[in-house]
Amino acid sequence: MFVLRAFPLLAMVVAAWNSLVVFGSATATTVVGQTTLPSGQLWPITTGDAFVVAAFALLFVEIVSARARTSSLVNHALSLIVFLVCAVEFLFVPKCGEAAFLIITLIAAIDVLAGYCISIRAARFRPLADEATE
Repeated sequence: MFVLRAFPLLAMVVAAWNSLVVFGSATATTVVGQTTLPSGQLWPITTGDAFVVAAFALLFVEIVSARARTSSLVNHALSLIVFLVCAVEFLFVPKCGEAAFLIITLIAAIDVLAGYCISIRAARFRPLADEATE
């Protein structure tokens, strides 16, 4: 169970991007579906849109599950590695030089910053909560 809590979920989005876009035949602008908005406008949903939505959903899960535990600290360190991989890929891999991948990179940066901030805040207030129960 420790391994599952320590695993950075955004790594799945980056791995999926790499397998489908970098090494596969998909592009960030490949239309995967479409929907009609209430205005009547047809909105094509692209691969990049789907990846960004998935990254935001997983960011929410990461932030909600951030605690001041050993598994969370390992998660934050691995999330930092995911962010660094995203930044390097954005800069040096041609198929990652897309606006959608830049947004995924920024989401990874927010995950790192929010995770460390939440863990520090939780660790700071933990002793007060423990003293109140004694």
